[in-house]
Amino acid sequence: MSRLLLALETSCDETAAAVVAEDFGVRSSVVSSQVDLHARYGGIVPEIASRAHVNLLLPVVEEALDQAGASVEDLDAVAVTQGPGLVGALLVGISAGKALAMARSLPVVAVNHLEGHLASVLLVDREAPYPQLALLVSGGHCILARASAPGVYQRLGQTKDDSVGEAYDKVARMLGLGYPGGPAVDRLAAEGRDTVGFPRPMLHEGYDFSFSGLKTAVANYLRATPSFVLEDVACSFAEACMDVLCAKVEKALEEFGDPVVSVVGGVAASPILRARVEALGERTGSRVLLPPQRLATDNAAMIGLAGWLRLAARGGKGDELGFGPVPSLPLSWGP
Repeated sequence: MSRLLLALETSCDETAAAVVAEDFGVRSSVVSSQVDLHARYGGIVPEIASRAHVNLLLPVVEEALDQAGASVEDLDAVAVTQGPGLVGALLVGISAGKALAMARSLPVVAVNHLEGHLASVLLVDREAPYPQLALLVSGGHCILARASAPGVYQRLGQTKDDSVGEAYDKVARMLGLGYPGGPAVDRLAAEGRDTVGFPRPMLHEGYDFSFSGLKTAVANYLRATPSFVLEDVACSFAEACMDVLCAKVEKALEEFGDPVVSVVGGVAASPILRARVEALGERTGSRVLLPPQRLATDNAAMIGLAGWLRLAARGGKGDELGFGPVPSLPLSWGP
């Protein structure tokens, strides 16, 4: 029987736990969303998020174990998100993970949240060839990288200002769509037309991204056009974002010739982005890996996958218990 790992994810506003087998089989994945708690404020309030994690984590862990048909006695390791994220929120998950590991004498591994997203494509193909091109797009990050092996990355480009997910949320607020903004913008975009002609920032300038100027262009257009069509603004904004993302990916595919491209992070749940990158894959002959839509956003299953990779790289040895939260934890870039 495959060994089991309990993974905890509390980096932001999702309280999540999962039981993941050593063969990367996800036995359970439970996510308790705090969207309703933060919606009235138009964004995440760190103190509210931390308090909610304290109240929700134990019931979420119990539900994950129950769904997996397992108990704490069946566990062989624990994985927790160390960062990046909100320091108070991270601390809740780390403290709980350490306590369980100490009580059961289990190895505990500190996982980079970004590596968790990158590992999520293992749910689609456990043996996809390397090197791979990887686009990580979320509310806080927009990174284009090459992975030569699990955990070994070469940075090609990243955002100079706003992430694409952050731009989505800010434009949604301008349009009165509330929080979270991404799904609402996509729903409207599907009903509109790309008629506005918003700029495509840094479209032909290397592999870095910039979305603050696009956000400003939307704001200026709304002020200058009182009779704007909501659906057309959403569609025009979304198409501008997707054109930039896909152009950078296509350029990297042409330069490096990697056979596989993975697209991960919360924005990878966008049906518009998924359709665009799948079409890109067909056009270029590259294989596109997308995590299941429900596991593209923050979850603990991806932390469990990255946890097993980290354990394997360290010969089964966990981290020393002195580690703490690292709110700005970066990816470890290789040569």
